[in-house]
Amino acid sequence: MKRIVILGSGESGTGAALLAQKVGYDVFVSDAGTIPLIFKEELLQANILFEEGTHTLSLILSATEIIKSPGIPDHVDIIKKARELNIPIINELEFAYRYTQAKIIGITGTNGKTTTTSLIYHLLKQAGYDAALAGNIGTSMARLLVERDYEYFVLEISSFQLDNMYDFKVNYAVLCNITPDHLDRYEYELKNYIRSKFRITQNQTQEDVFVYCGDDELSINNINLKNTGAKLIPFYYQTPTDVGAYISNGVITVNTSENKNPFTMQINELALRGRHNAYNSMAAAIIGQVLNIKKETIRESLMNFTNIEHRLESVQTVGGIEYINDSKATNVNSAWYALESMEKPVVWIAGGVDKGNDYSMLKELVKEKVRIIVCLGLDNRKLHEAFGTDVDMMVNTSSMKEAVHVAKQLAKKGEAVLLSPACASFDLFKNYEDRGRQFKKEVKEL
Repeated sequence: MKRIVILGSGESGTGAALLAQKVGYDVFVSDAGTIPLIFKEELLQANILFEEGTHTLSLILSATEIIKSPGIPDHVDIIKKARELNIPIINELEFAYRYTQAKIIGITGTNGKTTTTSLIYHLLKQAGYDAALAGNIGTSMARLLVERDYEYFVLEISSFQLDNMYDFKVNYAVLCNITPDHLDRYEYELKNYIRSKFRITQNQTQEDVFVYCGDDELSINNINLKNTGAKLIPFYYQTPTDVGAYISNGVITVNTSENKNPFTMQINELALRGRHNAYNSMAAAIIGQVLNIKKETIRESLMNFTNIEHRLESVQTVGGIEYINDSKATNVNSAWYALESMEKPVVWIAGGVDKGNDYSMLKELVKEKVRIIVCLGLDNRKLHEAFGTDVDMMVNTSSMKEAVHVAKQLAKKGEAVLLSPACASFDLFKNYEDRGRQFKKEVKEL
């Protein structure tokens, strides 16, 4: 019997373990940290052997194949040792792909991928397609396949996941954009990160589609990295194109071939506001048109979509002040999109663990849109250095309760309090979800 060892026991690791057991492998799960109780109970119930708090070399290196959690970098000792022994190392999506006949719609990008993935899934469901949502969002693909296969999988795929994919093929690939992020995992070489993102095109053929942002400099400058014969379909904000999508005079036009009747709709009809969401909506509309979904269904889907939690999520309006949760903005580029979409003066809650942020790209937007910055983090010096002369006031806070109450005191009627940190959350919170939920809790108690 082939032996599969799974490193990491989060949603993807546990899902992979359950699928591997179902298809007849000898399965062992190893996690150097503590296995969350919800997953530990599942493994116990399925009689899957596991260990936590350690990696036992003899048990791991006896594997026929290793499924690695995307969060484990390649440079850790256990991965190096496995490579020396030529043990194949893959990830959960690569493994799950062996057991599906579905068409794969895969979305990657530094920013916008979660919203675009959710939009495309919403569109397929509205059109009556047998589709599942998985990948870097929600339930793992492997876990879903334990129950049954689908006609379509709509997958959010991170660069870390793309790194350990080899035979996996995306039929309809979307690259939202590329901006520097996670460079610590890529030897601080931007080209390595870019190459990783373009792996979404590997194994594509002429029957497949690659959708990308024609305005995104790093995507355009590296389009030669695409390892694909797929049909290229770009989307632009203001550049008309015969094949692709663009916006002109407030109207979105989508044409996926020269001969087709274009799909059109007013930009102000979109459920999601802001330039970045116009890009996300165009990418979703392209996929809808390629799949021959009715124009009316595409229009309705883009009009009635409800945004995902922690991404420009309007929490409530209190005393004429709107509170917006954008905790998912863990980098500067995401915060730029959030600020760009604001149509009223902003009290901006920002800060956290700085990932080597360059705040210069935010400077003009901050001058234009932000009146006050409420810093939320253990070390706020870089924020003060970047914006100290651009706003009326900057205030340091060290808890979400304090940040929300300070923002409430300083905001005026008709303004927005925006939590869009531009930083990771790990100094004061478990993760960005915890940060966002604490924000919403404090706002609702105002």
